[in-house]
Amino acid sequence: MTKPKLSSISIAPEHNQPTLSKGQNTFNTLLEKIEKRRMRLSEWDTAVPAFHQQYQHEIVPLEQASRDLRNKMLQRLDQSFDAKGLSKTEQDTMAELICTLAADLIEQCDKGDEAALKAIYNRYSHADYDSETDAELDSIKSEIEAMLGVKLGDDVDLRSPDDIMEHLHAQVEQQQAQEEAAQALRQEDQAQRKKTARQRAAEARAEAKKKELSLSIRQVYRKLASALHPDRETDPQEQKRKTVLMQRVNDAYSKNNLLQLLELQLELEHIDQNSLNNIDDERLKHYNKILKEQVSELDQEILYVEQRFKQSYGISPYASVSPTTIGRLLSKEVSARQQANLGMKQDLSVFNDVRQLKVWLKIVRRSLASMHEE
Repeated sequence: MTKPKLSSISIAPEHNQPTLSKGQNTFNTLLEKIEKRRMRLSEWDTAVPAFHQQYQHEIVPLEQASRDLRNKMLQRLDQSFDAKGLSKTEQDTMAELICTLAADLIEQCDKGDEAALKAIYNRYSHADYDSETDAELDSIKSEIEAMLGVKLGDDVDLRSPDDIMEHLHAQVEQQQAQEEAAQALRQEDQAQRKKTARQRAAEARAEAKKKELSLSIRQVYRKLASALHPDRETDPQEQKRKTVLMQRVNDAYSKNNLLQLLELQLELEHIDQNSLNNIDDERLKHYNKILKEQVSELDQEILYVEQRFKQSYGISPYASVSPTTIGRLLSKEVSARQQANLGMKQDLSVFNDVRQLKVWLKIVRRSLASMHEE
């Protein structure tokens, strides 16, 4: 059975009441917000697989071509380092470029290629790659520990962001558990003290509101459960259909998802337009509170989807992305990588002539100096 559109659930003015109340308008507005957020998530569900397929088809080959070109550049620099006619300054520029390229390639290469690349790096840096990396990682570890107030164990792989995040998450959970335990002890201590009449009244009101909200969802759930209970159905096919529907009802109820329960009621024709138009004000107030929470939950889900997407494809966490713009983003990235690879191919041709190589090294030296100033 086709799931009804969210727009099917809305409160409409009646002939004897041409305008909607504030609560009714809020109800409709919240449904519109939820529909927009659902559509956004649906757009992401469609856009991400298409993006991934295009990424694999276009970006991955360009990345491999880039690695091959950089490796060729590294080898040509290594072979040309002692070429006749190069000055000490030009050789220093070549050495810096060799170390930069080698370090970059080591991070991306297979284990079998590490040794040769590290040997080149060590020859031109006058230092040991592994020792420098360990010192740098120790420095990063100290900075993280000082900044976040946590201790990273020796078993944490500092080269793996996922391993660091997993360890930090465990640390945060442990701290939260300790704080919650301390809070529970404080609350227990406060509970033992005599409370004022105002405090008792406030707690009673809060508890009553909580029960009212649960009751609003429970009443919708009970109507559906009563109509759908598969054990009351004798026809095997109908029993199978009701079992599936009942699973959907239970899932929506377990998540306190009022809207899904209302949609199921509409799908099963257990509510009509007249029923929607005549929801009493008190229950409408409860419904609106629940729907506001669902809007907030959908916002969090969208944020998570967008952040996960950016992390998966190396996009800046501050970049603005949407299902409609990521295609253009990918096209720009493809163009940029194609231009970069073409530039490296052209650069490789300078090694055929020392004079061209000297001119090229002068340009590179200026570029490196500019980078150092930044």
